[in-house]
Amino acid sequence: MDEIKVVPYIPDEDYDNPAMVVDFYEFTMANCLFLHGFKNTTLVFDMFFRKNPDAQGYSISAGQRKLTRFLLNYHFNAQDIWWLRTKGMSEEFCEYLRTYQWKGDMYALPEGTVAYPHVQMVRIECDLVGAILIETYLLQTMNFHSLIATKATRVTGLNTHTPRSVMEFGTRRAQGESAGNDGAYAAVLGGCVGTANCLAEMKFGAEVKAVGTVAHSFIEFFPTEFDAFKAFADTYPDSVSLLLDTYNIMESGLPNLIKLDDYLIEKYPNDPNRRVKSARIDSGDLARGSKRLRKALDAAGKPYIKLVASNGLDEKKIANMELYEHAHFDSYGVGENLITSASDPVFGGVYKLVAVKQPDGSYTPKMKCSDSASKAIIPGKKMPWRLYDENGQAQCDLIAMDDEVIEAGKPVTMVNLDSDAIERTVTITPTKVKKLLVPHVLNGQLAIELPSIAEKKAYIAKQLTEETWESELRLECPHKHYVNMTPAVAECRSKMYAELHGGKV
Repeated sequence: MDEIKVVPYIPDEDYDNPAMVVDFYEFTMANCLFLHGFKNTTLVFDMFFRKNPDAQGYSISAGQRKLTRFLLNYHFNAQDIWWLRTKGMSEEFCEYLRTYQWKGDMYALPEGTVAYPHVQMVRIECDLVGAILIETYLLQTMNFHSLIATKATRVTGLNTHTPRSVMEFGTRRAQGESAGNDGAYAAVLGGCVGTANCLAEMKFGAEVKAVGTVAHSFIEFFPTEFDAFKAFADTYPDSVSLLLDTYNIMESGLPNLIKLDDYLIEKYPNDPNRRVKSARIDSGDLARGSKRLRKALDAAGKPYIKLVASNGLDEKKIANMELYEHAHFDSYGVGENLITSASDPVFGGVYKLVAVKQPDGSYTPKMKCSDSASKAIIPGKKMPWRLYDENGQAQCDLIAMDDEVIEAGKPVTMVNLDSDAIERTVTITPTKVKKLLVPHVLNGQLAIELPSIAEKKAYIAKQLTEETWESELRLECPHKHYVNMTPAVAECRSKMYAELHGGKV
């Protein structure tokens, strides 16, 4: 091969092509396999995770919308090719990428599906180059969206069937611009009613509503707190929501709030909409403050003024205030603990090769068996199913080979994925069954009508309310959802493990 002469690449801080969100080893692998004649080989990869965040009993699968859009627009630019040449990629490979389009299949859980460890969130079947090079973007997208959507369902109380009004306030403490935008989107899927992030509403529409009023600096700017309150109310008389804790909640904020509402009544006597809507406190003993404020406002004849809490909140702090201290907040602003999922900030999704398609159309299973049986993946091209009982609740998930058919009303024999289970093999007769993976992209073309944010939000709430066992939703020591394999999958896995590593799983 002739030596390739390249012009030194000039960095460009403004350049952005999502297709280049790639770990470098993906390029080195793809280039090597390409040069060895495997460019037309089709690979099957599974994306799944091994444990739920915060040791909880469920996760929410999210990110499919963004991943779908990424695959439909997948391409490389001249600037990408220029840089790849400087990094030692072959001329043939670079020329191939110049006109490359992603023509694979992407099957995935519908966005918002309740998900469990070891069950695929995404299945990719694509030519070798396209299957390898999308790994990092796929994992980044699915992991982050799923992490925040899952956390949001707990903050908003969907998991405990005590839904509460929560606004996502974390943009300023998110790990970067994209995390702020995508996190706002995922938080709304998980039940939040709005976000502080303006760009998120511009990107995703009014369903990701931008909300907010004033900061302490606005209050401090005016000669008095009442002057600040009045200026805001005169500007926005239909949406008066104010911050009470700039100086002193009970001695200053509350009296000025009552005075302002009286001012609005006098100014707009025939317009009951032009009143103080809400008041937020962002410091001090929030639970005690809520009770004192509620009592005082009710005594002043202003029960319509709602109370909002913020300041380092998460699902446990909110639940403790409500349950043990009987706090009376109408809504909450939750920031860094939501947008970063601070209690467990990593969603550990992985992307593993499970099969190689042969020229005759068959699939050769592939397996990483590891030195730990618990990390041995489930090989083969597979399809997960969800099995339901007569009450419409999910009894278990069942991982089957892609060509296996599971039928409602007929006995199903399953092998428990947990090797420590007392009963490894069980048989049940489900009342209803559902294939979990649905085609999103087929042959590089959109294959699904992507639902609206409102539809996905309702879908999540319905599953957590009607289909998921309450024992899986509890915050402490949740029940472990059963994930089983068909005998065919179990046999394939055990046989391959024995051949590759010795022993059985």
